[in-house]
Amino acid sequence: MSEKEARNTPETGATTGSEIVGEDKVDLEQELQESNVREVLDKLDRELIGLKPVKTRIREIAALLLVERMRKKVGLSAETPTLHMSFTGNPGTGKTTVAMRMAEILHRLEYVREGHMVAVTRDDLVGQYIGHTAPKTKEVIKKAMGGVLFIDEAYYLYKPENERDYGQESIEILLQVMENNRDDLVVILAGYKDKMDRFFHSNPGMRSRIAHHIDFPDYTSDELLAISRLMLDDQNYRFTPEAEKAFEEYIRLRKRMEHFANARSVRNALDRARLRQANRLFKSGGSLTREQLMHLEAEDILASRVFREGKLDADDEVSIVEDDDRGNNG
Repeated sequence: MSEKEARNTPETGATTGSEIVGEDKVDLEQELQESNVREVLDKLDRELIGLKPVKTRIREIAALLLVERMRKKVGLSAETPTLHMSFTGNPGTGKTTVAMRMAEILHRLEYVREGHMVAVTRDDLVGQYIGHTAPKTKEVIKKAMGGVLFIDEAYYLYKPENERDYGQESIEILLQVMENNRDDLVVILAGYKDKMDRFFHSNPGMRSRIAHHIDFPDYTSDELLAISRLMLDDQNYRFTPEAEKAFEEYIRLRKRMEHFANARSVRNALDRARLRQANRLFKSGGSLTREQLMHLEAEDILASRVFREGKLDADDEVSIVEDDDRGNNG
């Protein structure tokens, strides 16, 4: 008998290949019900219009974790999968929402202890003088431990043109934590795709720790209109048929302008339409019906300066920014 065979025989007290510690089998449907992960995936479908490739990837990750959970129950051990992610895309494409749901999935499948999300930017991590960055970064990591750390516009951590910048110190701390604590913290880096690509090219250590790169496409006009209906419904508002046609045209014009932020721009436009509706009703005086209080009229949409200044030829440059459409890349 060879030394290898001797080590694997029952006489040595070792476990043979046919002996499995734990249960003999586990039921997939039961695991889904116990974890309630399907509820989170369904919530994601309800919350976000479109984004089919994104939702497919999230379901694949959930399936991986569910199977890993089942494998543990039948005694099949494996290395903890690396789940650090990169979310790339333009503003208002749902990256922050998906990160929040990802935190829930990780918690329900027992990958992290708490399942909360801590969202930060460079200012939360990097100090302005020597000795300031490490405590700031470590404090943020401490708050995020047991959940998800979402770093928006992560490429601003790296500023090689500034010799006195301390962003690299924060990156080094993050790299260490991402490697050593991957069983209790998932880091999601987010931002514009081209800038994130340059960031990863300049920081190969960070790229090597990112297991999932997920790109968030811009919404189509039809999807943005559907999103606007959902947003209004959540606030107990409705478009009149004429108002919906006006808003459809608003979307077409606004998408051609600078600083368009997808669902964020839609939300801001609806907030301004509600403001106009309120002023219109206030000026009308008298009694108001439930329908009047609920419906946005076409004039509430058409009063936007997008209609006054946005009807330019396709080749013309439009630089209108309505209120706070600018913002970070969530």
